[in-house]
Amino acid sequence: MTKAEKILWKEIRRKQLGVEFHRQVPLLDYIVDFYCHEIGLAIEVDGPIHETAFLEDAKRQGRLEHEGIQFVRITNENVMNDLYGVLKVVKEKIAESLE
Repeated sequence: MTKAEKILWKEIRRKQLGVEFHRQVPLLDYIVDFYCHEIGLAIEVDGPIHETAFLEDAKRQGRLEHEGIQFVRITNENVMNDLYGVLKVVKEKIAESLE
């Protein structure tokens, strides 16, 4: 895991947000950083490499969304500089999914 992934994992593991996330989950032909089976929510933490892999990421995300998987994309920078804001976004997505 990257440093940003480790920081986020510390905050979302062990049902700290009310649902259980798993790390490095294979879905279709891909592996997502974090995934909650209960609500079908994937969290991707994107580093600098993703700035040049936009089309590939969009295709991958589109295929997974077609299968009903929801996405939250976060940059390493956001995790490192605004963890509170990142967790707020994730919590809101969880709340929407549980409604």
